[in-house]
Amino acid sequence: MGLVPSDLTSLGQRNSGFYEHRRSSVVLNLPGLEVFPGDLLVSDGAADYLCHPLLLLNSESKKPRWPFSKRGVGKDKHKYISDLENCLSSVKITSFRGYEFYSLKDKTWDEVMETHHKLPTDQLDLRKQQEAMWELFTSECTYFLDHLLVLKMIFMNTLKYLQTHEYLLDVDLWRLFANLEELTQTSLGFVNSLFGIVKDYVDTSETSSSLDFISVLTKYFRGSLCQSHQTYCLNYSAAIFYLESLRQRDDFGIYLKWCEQNEQCRRLHLPELLVAPLQRLTRYPLLLKNIWKRSMDSAEKIMIYSIKEKVEKSIRDLEGKVKWLDNFQKFRYLQEIIVWPPLWDRDKRFFVPECLKHIFKEHTAENILSPTNRHLLYEGKLTLAESTRFLDAYLFLFNDFLLVTKTKRNKKKLGGSDSGFMCPSLTPELQAVIKEGGSCTVLDQPIPLDRLVVKSIEPLHVSVFGLRNAFLIQHENRYRQCIAAFLLQAQTENIKKTWMAQITTAISCFTKNQETKKIPLFTLPTESSEI
Repeated sequence: MGLVPSDLTSLGQRNSGFYEHRRSSVVLNLPGLEVFPGDLLVSDGAADYLCHPLLLLNSESKKPRWPFSKRGVGKDKHKYISDLENCLSSVKITSFRGYEFYSLKDKTWDEVMETHHKLPTDQLDLRKQQEAMWELFTSECTYFLDHLLVLKMIFMNTLKYLQTHEYLLDVDLWRLFANLEELTQTSLGFVNSLFGIVKDYVDTSETSSSLDFISVLTKYFRGSLCQSHQTYCLNYSAAIFYLESLRQRDDFGIYLKWCEQNEQCRRLHLPELLVAPLQRLTRYPLLLKNIWKRSMDSAEKIMIYSIKEKVEKSIRDLEGKVKWLDNFQKFRYLQEIIVWPPLWDRDKRFFVPECLKHIFKEHTAENILSPTNRHLLYEGKLTLAESTRFLDAYLFLFNDFLLVTKTKRNKKKLGGSDSGFMCPSLTPELQAVIKEGGSCTVLDQPIPLDRLVVKSIEPLHVSVFGLRNAFLIQHENRYRQCIAAFLLQAQTENIKKTWMAQITTAISCFTKNQETKKIPLFTLPTESSEI
């Protein structure tokens, strides 16, 4: 997910003018990353989402849900919808034309010079630099007026207005819009500062004077501009999935349609507006590079280049945070849906009396499936052949072991499940299992990669059993004796080859890492003798 297609987030003030209460904030430390207090602040609801992603999968939501999900309430539903539409009709959206810089966003630098009766400079290099700065200013105007302000004034403020009138109370503003308020204020400050520089320049009588923009670029790009975009971008992926879950509701659909029909949306839909901060953050380095290339003063060039490097580093850090956060959320889900049966249920050969079962303390799944200890390399659905039947299996290939599970689906779906809490990085197969209240039960035990052997099975040997695209997984002990075997069938030959290639590569990488760890044991004889 490089940053262009990536998700991103950092958090600031969330004053809601329509709420009488304020959400408190907590600091979330991301292990292995340079995150300090203030880097990533999340609301109580967002913190709960990170720490308890399946909180609502197996219980009823505490918040009021769409109130007309049962039969026999058609009249109440129609009245509710009618009242909602009447409430929307009373919403007033102010025009964005009141901003002093509104009329400049579509003009060229030459047109501005001509309007103010100022002759363009004869210095070609200086003029090109001014045009590059003008591009930064006008693109920021467009970003603020056509995207951030539309999101805030039309979508967010309308939702706040509806909630003060007892509609859509269970829709979480933070999960949908994150720190949009802070982002809007920061962008407005940036635009006004650039606008002030332009005004000072066109009002001066000197033709050859230059735009004094370095101080503004330093203030915002080394300050809150990148940080506020980071906060927003980190929440983006979860916001899109939350939006998709809300679309299923009639009341939210009416609100969304009303907002998107506003002429100031310019036919843009909410998902297209929500992605704008991601696109803007990745464009800043390109705009700064354009200014740097056209600058002639050496000290000025050094300053601009350092600012550009700062923004690019911020983007790289953000990519790391997004990747870590996605991995963290996914592992939290896996801990919930993967079931580890006790020894006596896993293998009927072992008899353990009820009075002795307390002796066997199973290693907790939280430690086995820890995002700080291992990485999930590959996963997918396969068919497991047993002596008398075929089972739906789901395999998880980690960087140090392979986990073979069988999927169990509940015939009755859980009424309290909230698809809005679904982790975006889960595969469609796992999402389907979760929505049906199912689970993945571990078969046997994790297979360490240095004890794993994978073999391709020729069709000739298993066609009589109706198997195609089959391969064998063997679990060997330290004495190279086979203690478990799984005959698996893929949907296609390509899927089979992919699985075998992924497992082979993982085994090779694991073996190399183990050998690397052993090297210091043989290279430090002096140190060990001193001890």
